Amino acid sequence: MAQESTRRREFLKAAGGAAFTASLFTGNVKGANDKVNLAFLGVGKMGSDNLAFAARVPGVHIAAVCDVYQPALDRARAQARDLGFDGVQAKKDFRDILADPAIDAVCISTPDHWHAYMTVEACKAGKDVYVEKPSFVYLDEGPKMVEAARKYKRVVQAGTMQRSGAFFQKAREIVRSGDLGEITFCRTFQAGSTRKEGFGKPSDSEPAPGLDWDMWLGPAPQRPFNANRWGVLGDRYPTFRYFWDYAGGNMTDWGVHLLDIVQFAFDEAMPVSVAAQGGKFYVDDNTETPDTMLATYRYPGFIASYESRTANPYPLYDHGYGTAFHGARATLLVNRDGYWIFPNGKDGDIVEQRDKEMARMNVPHWRNFLECIRTRQKPIAEIETCVRSTATCVLANLAMRHGMTLDWDDRAFTVKQHEARPFLEARYRAPWKLEV
Repeated sequence: MAQESTRRREFLKAAGGAAFTASLFTGNVKGANDKVNLAFLGVGKMGSDNLAFAARVPGVHIAAVCDVYQPALDRARAQARDLGFDGVQAKKDFRDILADPAIDAVCISTPDHWHAYMTVEACKAGKDVYVEKPSFVYLDEGPKMVEAARKYKRVVQAGTMQRSGAFFQKAREIVRSGDLGEITFCRTFQAGSTRKEGFGKPSDSEPAPGLDWDMWLGPAPQRPFNANRWGVLGDRYPTFRYFWDYAGGNMTDWGVHLLDIVQFAFDEAMPVSVAAQGGKFYVDDNTETPDTMLATYRYPGFIASYESRTANPYPLYDHGYGTAFHGARATLLVNRDGYWIFPNGKDGDIVEQRDKEMARMNVPHWRNFLECIRTRQKPIAEIETCVRSTATCVLANLAMRHGMTLDWDDRAFTVKQHEARPFLEARYRAPWKLEV
């Protein structure tokens, strides 16, 4: 592990640490009139949404779709055709897409356990990348994603699209202006109501027709097919995210969005320590991740918390989710509906900003990605930012699952507790290997 820490330290130094300047990459620069040929890897609910968002950006050509589930593949191809794109390739193996020199960039909207591997392989194949959040499942995957982007001079945009939303950009500006006063506490939260039986307890069975289950698992451990492990049903977001083999539950699904805005506002700061508690106290199904969780972070200069309640929808600040900054003069809450400033004390009016134009995030995020493909600048959610925000969430899950308070060594990109370091390491099933 000492050798691994040295590797991380040297890599982060070479990558520029947390200095997220808009430096130029080298590489082929497309002209303003050149179409960018995009392929979509994983075209379930999120992948289909991304395809629709990308199609609204001028200069995009949807060239290919890829999925291990044939019905999803057929649906995505039809979706692209309905959006005006002809001759769209449909492949079940992402490696066929990466081997195609006509593809300029890929969007990765697969289950989380594929994000790191596909990003690295796409960079090696000379493709620019839009990869959904969270960036990874195992912490040591993150630095390799950044390393691949730097080594192969690729533009890699993460799917933390709130950074492209005007509400969040304005909130960041207000925090940085000092108008709230000195900030000593940040709160991130989401609350909702779920059924006691959750997603049920389906028995293991044969894979769904048209699904290549072994390829779906990929680097994850070999498991029998289970409808909830796969989780594709109707229009819902798949339930794979509630199994540790593939994801990190609400912490890495919602938490990464909420905490990403804290780190966005504070120059990509990382916590120096994290503690967490949680469990399945209410929901009785066969998923694994908590239905209730509370994580606390100590950052340089302030404390932050993440609160997840799925069995109780009672709102905070009259909202069911958001990111709040508590300053000596006022509190600011921001979410996808707007932002609100609550002055301390009785004097002063509440400031509210809600505007449909400012609420747009996804299409502007894709527009930023396409612009950066042309200019070779770093996009607004450049992969290193999401790696850091994802790490913040993964650390909370590890602290909860192993009953530890974890201290973070940002320079080495690891925890100080040596006994916890084995849990940071990716455990890929053969023959998959994460190699930059």
